[in-house]
Amino acid sequence: MERSTIVRVHEGLHARPATRFVKLAKGFESDVELVKDGKAVSAKSSVKLMLLAVKENQEVTVRANGADAIEAIEALIGYLENPHAGLDSEAGEAASDAPAAVAPQGASPIAVPAEGTAKLQGVAASEGVAIGPAFAHFPAEIEGPGRRLQADEIDGELERFRGAVASVQARMDRTLAEDSLSGGDRGIVAALRDIAADDSLTAGVEKFIRDGDDAVSAVIGAASSIAADFSAVDDHYLNARADDVHAVGRQICLVLLGQDEVSLETIPQGAILIADDIGAWDLARAPLKRIGGVVCGHGGATSHIAIIARSHGIPAVLGLGDKVNALRNAKVVAIDGNAGHVIVDPNEAARAEFATRVEAAAQERAGLKVFKHLTPSRADGTVIEVAANIGSLEEIEAAQEAGAMGVGLFRTELLFMRHMHLPSEEMQAETYSALAKAFAPHSVIVRTLDIGGDKPIAGIEFPDEENPFLGWRGIRMCLDRPDIFKKQLRALLRAAIHGNIKVMLPMVAEIGEVTRTRALVAECAAELKAEGVPHAAFDLGVMIETPAAVLIAPALAKEVAFFSIGTNDLTQYIMAADRLNPTVAKLNDVTNPAVMAAIELTARAGVAAGIMVGMCGEAAGRPDLIPIFIKMGLTELSMSPASIQRAKKTIAAMAAEK
Repeated sequence: MERSTIVRVHEGLHARPATRFVKLAKGFESDVELVKDGKAVSAKSSVKLMLLAVKENQEVTVRANGADAIEAIEALIGYLENPHAGLDSEAGEAASDAPAAVAPQGASPIAVPAEGTAKLQGVAASEGVAIGPAFAHFPAEIEGPGRRLQADEIDGELERFRGAVASVQARMDRTLAEDSLSGGDRGIVAALRDIAADDSLTAGVEKFIRDGDDAVSAVIGAASSIAADFSAVDDHYLNARADDVHAVGRQICLVLLGQDEVSLETIPQGAILIADDIGAWDLARAPLKRIGGVVCGHGGATSHIAIIARSHGIPAVLGLGDKVNALRNAKVVAIDGNAGHVIVDPNEAARAEFATRVEAAAQERAGLKVFKHLTPSRADGTVIEVAANIGSLEEIEAAQEAGAMGVGLFRTELLFMRHMHLPSEEMQAETYSALAKAFAPHSVIVRTLDIGGDKPIAGIEFPDEENPFLGWRGIRMCLDRPDIFKKQLRALLRAAIHGNIKVMLPMVAEIGEVTRTRALVAECAAELKAEGVPHAAFDLGVMIETPAAVLIAPALAKEVAFFSIGTNDLTQYIMAADRLNPTVAKLNDVTNPAVMAAIELTARAGVAAGIMVGMCGEAAGRPDLIPIFIKMGLTELSMSPASIQRAKKTIAAMAAEK
């Protein structure tokens, strides 16, 4: 996915604005590149970005590939089109032709554009713009008494800690039982409850206590250690779990101290919630309909705070760091969740601008909402299913709100990555069942574990590989580890009784991989029957993402119930161009004739065999390509929820032209 624009940043992407641009780009999971004059570089490298020598008024293209590609492009384009972006100062350093505001010694640096309105830059975590009264939420930091225990006190302190954990879990259970809690927020609270009971945390705390630390100090120490491990991993989802561990640790400490968390119940209508950090549990229980926006010192685009904000349509800017302290005494705050901007006490001109943008955004959303419940079809009446790509239960609500006709790709990797151990069959069955129930009678296509050496997870030892994308990943790893694969297949069979579950195999290159999987499915079904466990059959399909799968598509179509084309990896493999390598980025173009020919070959084989052919790559949401894909014979398109209503509008316009 890409979009071009004219750079309006003052003096272009020199040192400071390049650094800001990179920081913004790093807030997204997607691979992001900036292209100028045919040369592409990673938008997450300051040096490479500056060497591209982007000047003011030059044309550039932002290209993004990944789960949050749309959000990344919108945020980065917004930065490039902002004439004041290059005037931001940091650490007291002024832009070349604008006087800098001198911050008091020790104060957080604040950028002051020419119009005199203080502005901060954070991570664009949930799109949208908002302006409203500031609601500062800065509960006191918890500190342990640091008292050393006597030998005869240790057993009592261990029991006190275990009681606190049980109390926190009981609170979370009560929250989970509330009818007012949305499905997405329910999934987040359940994940936090899982962390509270995890052996890694409890064992760590108990070790500290046995070594003589009081329970509060022990919880702080153990939580900090685990959070540091998460932060050190090169993966945004795992980094975001650090905040969750701290939040759970805080709740346990509050119980130990006999204190309650500061309530968010008094937040005024339309207020902007300002905090250094907010526990996902606290935000999930807050009066979300009254919150106009969220600004946090911690968190990123993949944190639970961001997921909650996105699922409820609340603009959010996170990751401000210490700069959030500049908002402690703010009266009014305006935020741009697309670009990651926070405006502190905006002047009249800025207030008017934001009010206009809020109204324009509302009108655009209202205009697309008429397509939410539309069932799009071709001129001949064939229904085109417009589904959602999601990776967790927390994203269900956003998909439903967008009008998703089911799920075309449920990535199970996050279920494995977000926990500190391999998920049990029971946990997986609960997750897949919740999905099936949420979208019934529409289908939910679950992709089996697609993970390799590039994204290791706890419990699986991956070999060192020169190129993990061509190595032991996807269906290859699963078939070699039936101890892991069978648990997932059993969970999917159990979940199939609750709705229309379909299962998709990733990285298929041989028909034998399908037949071996089918044998395992039969084996799992026989086991469940013998155990008296309710289960049901599911359709088995394959993800078309390797050149081998394209070339044997006619034979594959006789073995499976459906195809789903994964354009992200298919493009990479067809063009033999690593999508993470900026020097060959121009080859990673789904519209390249070779890639489009591969898609057409796949579609032709599926149509001839009478099976469903869909697409779950990012290209599925592109309005310029949707008509081409439908003419090829695709009848299912799965995309980010943000693209669903626009896609439905595009299909409706096609039918109207006939």
